[in-house]
Amino acid sequence: MANNPGAKKRIRKSNKRRLENRYYAKTMRNAVRKLHASDSSSEAEEMLPKVVSMVDRVAKRGQIHANKASHIKSKLAKKVASLK
Repeated sequence: MANNPGAKKRIRKSNKRRLENRYYAKTMRNAVRKLHASDSSSEAEEMLPKVVSMVDRVAKRGQIHANKASHIKSKLAKKVASLK
């Protein structure tokens, strides 16, 4: 267990950051799934910029690798293009 105030604060900060990171990553994953499951071309085109922005933000925060973000964005763009 933590013995000094600095260690206790570090535990509090890391727990808070862990919850925030989980929230952003989970929200991004759900948005990607929703867009991938979409069958409507107009709905998918409307959602694509928002989802790409979410993926970029999660990658910028370091929660996913930049190459994984590129892979996700590429797959989503191909999916939206195939709906046309």
